Amino acid sequence: MSWARIMAPLSGGQGDAAAVTAAAMIAEPFGAELACVYTPADVADVMPWMGEGFLGGVQTTALESLKEATAAGEANARKAAAGSGYAKTQFVALQTPVWAGLSAESRLSDVVVFTNDPARGRGPLAEAFQQMVADEQRPVLVAREGLKVGGVAVVAWDGGKEASRAARLATPLLEKASRVVIVAAPKASSRTFDPARLQSYYAARGVKAEVQLLSDGGDAAPAILHATAAAGADILVAGAFGHPRLQEFIFGGTTRTLLNSDSPSLFLSH
Repeated sequence: MSWARIMAPLSGGQGDAAAVTAAAMIAEPFGAELACVYTPADVADVMPWMGEGFLGGVQTTALESLKEATAAGEANARKAAAGSGYAKTQFVALQTPVWAGLSAESRLSDVVVFTNDPARGRGPLAEAFQQMVADEQRPVLVAREGLKVGGVAVVAWDGGKEASRAARLATPLLEKASRVVIVAAPKASSRTFDPARLQSYYAARGVKAEVQLLSDGGDAAPAILHATAAAGADILVAGAFGHPRLQEFIFGGTTRTLLNSDSPSLFLSH
């Protein structure tokens, strides 16, 4: 199993260089293509408030300003993409309808890479992050300081659909890890599950994994983060939004706790 295309949505802002660097770091060990996808504000999104014809001076000025900002953003995004120095880099500039184009690009990518701000709901790519994780259900990597392929990886698993999907899709990354630890908190889950089953799944694919059972009940997220830090993990693999999204938004949930943590980098799948 391997990855052939790593995608990095870009906004034309200051965070693009970090996103491209992280995506190139993920792509290089696999010899994968790096797709840098410029995701501008969509002209179609501002059309409703302009009204039919939108021939007024204010509307026309606003539209021209948006076009200029889009062109400037694309130039910045191209510069960030070129700055990676990664030979197999492709640049894609999305046109209206932007969200449809972003979805199409993500469906033909193995992993979508973001930095912390979009994952925490900040900046122009915040909606794109939500779209990739929750709507398109694409595997997403939230790149943070210390990201490394070939280091220690922790897999948080509770036997559920989301966690199992993330655990499977992360296999290429785990195949290159120096150490893999499966972390499970049976007392914090309503499910009955056996972490040894995931361990056997990995063993059949040549991945040697350890199992660590957490004794904590209640909210599993702090215990998972503590175990991840103790293992010196470079990447944490976890399911995303295992509960209804509205409930996660209102009450927090494990996903939000992980996104608001400072480390390590996260590999998530819904």
